[in-house]
Amino acid sequence: MSTELAFALITPYSLTKSRTGAIISRIMVRSQLELVGTRMIAPNADLVKNYADMLRRHGNTQGSGIDEGALLSDYVEKTFMPDPSTGKRRRVLLLVFRGENALARLNQAIGPFGVDAASAQSVRDTYGELVKDADGNVVFLEPAAISSPTAEKTAEALRLWVDGSEQDGGLIDNVVDVAEGDDCERTLVILKPDNFRFASIRPGTIIDIFSGSGLRIVAAQMNRMSIAEALEFYGPVREALRERYKGKGGESSRNVLEQNLSLKLTDEIQAQLGELIGPVIAEQQFCELVQFMTGIWLPDCPEDQYNEPGGAQVLALVYSGKKAVQKIRDILGPTDPSKAGPGSVRREYGQDIMVNAAHASDSPENAQREMKIIKVHRDGLQKLLTGHGI
Repeated sequence: MSTELAFALITPYSLTKSRTGAIISRIMVRSQLELVGTRMIAPNADLVKNYADMLRRHGNTQGSGIDEGALLSDYVEKTFMPDPSTGKRRRVLLLVFRGENALARLNQAIGPFGVDAASAQSVRDTYGELVKDADGNVVFLEPAAISSPTAEKTAEALRLWVDGSEQDGGLIDNVVDVAEGDDCERTLVILKPDNFRFASIRPGTIIDIFSGSGLRIVAAQMNRMSIAEALEFYGPVREALRERYKGKGGESSRNVLEQNLSLKLTDEIQAQLGELIGPVIAEQQFCELVQFMTGIWLPDCPEDQYNEPGGAQVLALVYSGKKAVQKIRDILGPTDPSKAGPGSVRREYGQDIMVNAAHASDSPENAQREMKIIKVHRDGLQKLLTGHGI
C-alpha cells in the first residue's frame, strides 16, 4: 500500500481551550502516523469562505446519515471567520500526517460525529460535541478537529490551506485570543528528537503540560535542523563547554595518570593538561549534541552540505503572553532532569542533560535570536505537498 498524506485542522475553539496537546496525543497514538508538517494559520475571510464552500460541495463525508459537509460548512463560516467587531483573526492549527492508509487511520482517530462518550476512543468522543433537539435537529456542533476522508478531497483542501498559509500562516499576531502589549513576550520551545522516535503521546502530552502556563501558541513548525542551524544555535554552548573542560579536563586527566601510572603531577601540569585535553573533550560533547539534534555526525559532514536538512525531526513552537519566558522555563525544569521538580517536563520525560525532552529560550533576547535561526515563519509544506504530487 502506498504512503498517503492526511491532514487535520484543530479548530479555534479547541486551541482557545488549550486542548491542542491532548488532541495531538490522541491522534498520534490512535493512528500511529508520522507527523510531518505543522502550520499555525490565522485565515482571512476569503480563505474561510473558500473552505466552507468546499466542504459544502463535498457533502456527506462519513456515510453517517448526517450531512457533515453542510454542518461543517456552517460551522466553519461561524467559528473560523475573523471577529466582526475587531477584525482580529482566529487561530487554526494545520497538522499533516504521513503513512500507509493514512486517510482511513486519521479519520478513525478523529472519529465520526456520532460521539460515543462511553468509549472515548476518538478525538470527538472526548473533545467533540453534537447536540440535537427533540426532533433530531442539530442545535450545537463542535468537531474539535476536521479532516477529509478521500485522497481527492484531501488534496483539494490541503492545497487550499497550504496556499493560503503563505500569507496567513507562520508566526501570527493580531488574533482574538492572544494577549498583546508591552508586557507580553514570545519564547521558543523545541520538542527534541527523542519525542519523535515513534508515534506516541509524548509530543502532545508535553504540549499539554505547557498549556498550564496559560500562554498561546502562535507558531508551530516541524523542523529538520541543518548543521549550519545547529552550529549557530548552539554556538554559545560550544564556547561554554570549552571553558568548562579547561579545568575539568585537566583535573580528570591528572587523576587518571596519577592512579594508573603512579605519578605525582603538579598543578601546573594539570593546567597544561586542561589546555591540551579540555578542548578535545568539549568538542566531542558538542559533536554529540549536534548529532542528537540533526542526526548527522559533524566531522563527517562536508561543508557544502551544512545547509541541507538534517535527519532528526523536532517540533518548534512559539508561545506568546505575559512573562512567557519564565513561565515556560518553570514548567520545563532545569537542564539536568534529575534536578527537575515533580510534574515538570524534564522530570517526566528527560533522560540526561542532552536528551532532556525540550529546549526553551532563557531570555526574550535569546528567543528572538533562536527564532531567527530556526526561521519559525518558514513554510515547509509546499515542498511536502509537491513531493507527494499534490
